[in-house]
Amino acid sequence: MRKFTVLLQVIGVVQIVLGVLYLFVPLQFVSLLGHSLPPADIAYPLGMLAARFLAYGVGMFVIARAPEQHRFWITNMIFIQAVDLAVGLFYTATGVVGIALSGLPMFNATLFIILLTLWRPKVSPSSLGSSNLELGA
Repeated sequence: MRKFTVLLQVIGVVQIVLGVLYLFVPLQFVSLLGHSLPPADIAYPLGMLAARFLAYGVGMFVIARAPEQHRFWITNMIFIQAVDLAVGLFYTATGVVGIALSGLPMFNATLFIILLTLWRPKVSPSSLGSSNLELGA
């Protein structure tokens, strides 16, 4: 279980770093990544996106303390990574972004999907009767 805890913490760090960058230097960060510089008003929705990165990043550390109690949230992170991968594949395949921009994020998404799926705690009979929808549960 130790490797899974470390994985959750690594994902948490990645989410928090992305959140901080999208919150405090959104346009500069997008440009640093190699994307076209968006208009200044795009900083607003990127700041809102940052809140989600930050919340899920902190949540990963909570989840890492008792992963077996937070399968719902682990599955949600797998879903997030699957959407990230699908979006990357779509925009790369349609020529909107090059593999130089999408390659690393798609690799990370694939790696996180595989490891989260393989290492997540198995469903135990005792957990079937209890709800674990609350982050603090």
